[in-house]
Order: sequence, then structure tokens, then C-alpha cells
Amino acid sequence: MSRGFGPSPRRHTHAVRVGNVTLGGAAPVVVQSMTNTDTADIKATTQQVAELWRAGSELVRITVNTPAAAAAVPKIADRLAMIGASVPLIGDFHYNGHQLLAAEPACAEALAKYRINPGNVGFGKKRDSQFASIVELAARHGKAVRIGANWGSLDQELATRLMDENAALAEPWDAGRVLREALIRSALDSAERAVAIGLPANAIVLSAKVSGVQELIAVYRELATRSNFALHLGLTEAGMGSKGIVASSAALAVLLQEGIGDTIRISLTPEPGQSRCAEVIVAQELLQTLGLRAFTPLVTACPGCGRTTSEFFQQLAQRVQSHVRERMPEWKMRYPGAENLTLAVMGCVVNGPGESRHANIGISLPGTGEAPAAP
Repeated sequence: MSRGFGPSPRRHTHAVRVGNVTLGGAAPVVVQSMTNTDTADIKATTQQVAELWRAGSELVRITVNTPAAAAAVPKIADRLAMIGASVPLIGDFHYNGHQLLAAEPACAEALAKYRINPGNVGFGKKRDSQFASIVELAARHGKAVRIGANWGSLDQELATRLMDENAALAEPWDAGRVLREALIRSALDSAERAVAIGLPANAIVLSAKVSGVQELIAVYRELATRSNFALHLGLTEAGMGSKGIVASSAALAVLLQEGIGDTIRISLTPEPGQSRCAEVIVAQELLQTLGLRAFTPLVTACPGCGRTTSEFFQQLAQRVQSHVRERMPEWKMRYPGAENLTLAVMGCVVNGPGESRHANIGISLPGTGEAPAAP
């Protein structure tokens, strides 16, 4: 028997409150992004966070790697509040998060969520105490935590132990499967440890990122089967341009269609000088294309062929798309539901009239040698 039309029902997860945003539970899939400024540069970071927020990012992660960066966080939060940018900030910590959060209580309070990497939160005998320090601070301040494992910084002690255990099996797994299991175990074991320390399950988000599409799908399917924690989806080091967009969309679309995932980030490497907002737009368009959320009217346009030798319809489609996205913040307030509209800009008589009939607003232009006619 074939499955019904549309995506699978969303997987049931704990609802996690991150500032004024809820992810998981029955909440819509949340779009998030990350800055690439030096967080100690308060002006530049505030500007980029605001830009990402205006583009539609509902959560923004910032690097917190030095005392200067930690000291800047509350000032950035204050400046964002002054301009009305009510976007929760996530602190991205590696290696020294326990020290920075303890030394800068205002930073710990200003952040809505902390990201911990179990592969580098500490090493050897220090690992457990440093992990516990961050978790205890999060619980004390009422903050959420993302436990984000990554195969580029995997816990080597865990990976080695699983490799040794696997080698002793009568039918050992291949190396790739062992590494996937190590990534999953790193996230799940850390989450269980956090709960034991005192962090509620509804304050924990998990991620386990890899850069391969099939590996990511396999890892998250397993995570979804083995826990009810909210899941952050993202393909790490996806790459630049069309490659990064295609790879991220291919992986995340499969998981989202299966009801897996509570928040997403498209990790695109921007061109030099390019805005970071591209990753926000791709994330929104992915969710809207799958029918999971609506952010802005969708513009349907034909690709062009020998019947459309003029570039006018291409220019018109581009202008319509840009105009819609620029005006959407205003329209969202004045015209509720505008984000659900469909617009069509078609270039000739073959599919133009029919496609225009399916749209709320349709423009069907005459192709080369065709007489203008209303659909």
C-alpha cells in the first residue's frame, strides 16, 4: 500500500523554548543562521544579526570564543533590542565555553541557547567537569542547550572504543557505520548526562552533522528512532553556490518529508562580499517548497525555450521576485495570508495560460511571433 500524499506527520519531540521562539513539539520548523563576524566587533555583529533577522532568520548563532567576544554579547543584545530586532541569540562554544560563561555572567544571561560540541568541550579527565559546568550554568539561567556532535571534531576516545568493540564482533560493521554510531552515541550519551546533571529534556536540542548527504540521512533517521529530543538539521561544510544549495536541500528535504527535524540551518559558504542572507532565503524556500511553511508568495516562472527569445519575461520574473521579497515584511503585517499567494510569470502560450490559471496572479506573455492574448 502506498503512503498518502504529502509529508509524514512530524515526529513527536520535546518542545524547547529558545527566547521567544519554540522549536519542537507542535511548533513549525524554525529557520536559523549564523554570523561570520568577529563577535568582539559589536557594531559589525549587531548589523549582521539584524540583517539575518530582517531576512527571516528566527534564531541567530554567534561565535563566543574569547573573553572579548563574551563581553560583547550583552551589548549586542542591547543594541538589537533598541532597534526592535527580537531575535534570540545562540552562543557557539568550543573548547573554553565553561570558562567564558563563568567569567561573564551577563553573557550567560543574554544568550537564549548555548551550543556545546561534545567532541571538544574537554579532553581526558577534564571532559566531564567542563561539560557539567556549562550544563549547570544553562540550568541555572533557564537556557536551552544544543548538544552538537560533528564528525569533523568527533570524540576520539569514543570512536576508538567503538572501533575496538566492533573489531571483536563475529560480523563487524564497516568503518563508516561505526563512525556514524560514534556520532549518534556522542550526542545521545551527552544528552543523557545533561539530564542527569539537572537540565530538563525540554531544554535540549541535538544535532549530529556530517558533510555527506547519505550519511546525514542515515544518522538522523537513527537519532529520530532512538530519542524524543528536538533535532537541529544541517549538512556541515555543504560548500559554495549551487553545490551547497543542492547538497543541503537533497539531505534536508528527505528528512523533513519523513517528519524529522525541528529547526534547520543551510550552511552555505558565501562568495567573497556576498550577504549571509542567502542561507536564510534557501532555508525558507526549502520549507515552503515542501509545503511545511509559508514565508513569501511563490513566483512560478518558466525556464524559457526557443519560443521565448526575448529576455523581457526573465527580467520581469526577477523583478517580481525581488519586489515581493522586499515588500513582504510590510505585507505580512498589513495583509495576513499574503505569504500563501502564488504568482506566475510565463513566457509563451504553451503553458502560460494554464499555469496562470493555477496562480492567484498570473502574467502570461506572448512568445516570439505570438499574438498577445488574455488567458
